[in-house]
Amino acid sequence: MAIGLSTYAFFWRGSEQVETPMTLEAMLEETAELGGKVFQICDYPAIETFDEPRLTALRDRAHALGIVLELGTRGIAPKHLERYLTLARVLGVRLIRSMLYSGEDRPTFDQAIQRLEQILPALRQQQVTLALETYEQVSIETLMTVIETVDDDHIGVCLDPGNCVAALEMPEAVIARTAGRVVNLHLKDFAFSRAPGWVGFQLIGCPMGEGLLPLETMREAVNPQARGINEIIEHWLPWQQDEATTCALEAQWTRHNMTFLRSHHG
Repeated sequence: MAIGLSTYAFFWRGSEQVETPMTLEAMLEETAELGGKVFQICDYPAIETFDEPRLTALRDRAHALGIVLELGTRGIAPKHLERYLTLARVLGVRLIRSMLYSGEDRPTFDQAIQRLEQILPALRQQQVTLALETYEQVSIETLMTVIETVDDDHIGVCLDPGNCVAALEMPEAVIARTAGRVVNLHLKDFAFSRAPGWVGFQLIGCPMGEGLLPLETMREAVNPQARGINEIIEHWLPWQQDEATTCALEAQWTRHNMTFLRSHHG
């Protein structure tokens, strides 16, 4: 089990919203600086454009820093997952996080089973685990039924209970239903606040330990340390009034959340 960062911990600093976006290599270096042992390159399509020398250099630098690399994308179209398996081979990645849906590509239950069974031999051959994330667009019962129907150790759950709140699925219930199949954890704290003008509420991120994430319940149910499940830090940080403020706050949250999780480890 290792604690580390996702590209979502660098969401704004690595985006086109800022004048000089942070590179993937710089994110890797900051992960090491903060004591992270895993770096998940998640929903970062630019990785698909990297040539083999750059991918190899990234892999070698991660190895030198003592960091495990993971990949993340969206969708379960076999051709797309095959592309990520190719990237995984070069990068030395053993876990790919994905989601059942990708944009307008929304397979039915039967189509999802068919696609996963089609890619399963390649996952087995390469010894890569596919972690399907819990999120509001797919009910937990549907996701779990898909995974349980395929029923293979190479396909499991990426548990992020905060995502499911938007579908009125409570974090504790999501944790209980998925715990036995979890292979990856996404950790971000979250809270509700009044929307501007007091019309409705907003579900937004907050520093770890200040919100509604039931971290200890999650860890007790999943037992990541005993099962070797990595914990990946993300953020839901709204854009602040300007680039400088947003980037400074994101860096502050990243450092705080890493420190918090390491101090509450196990």
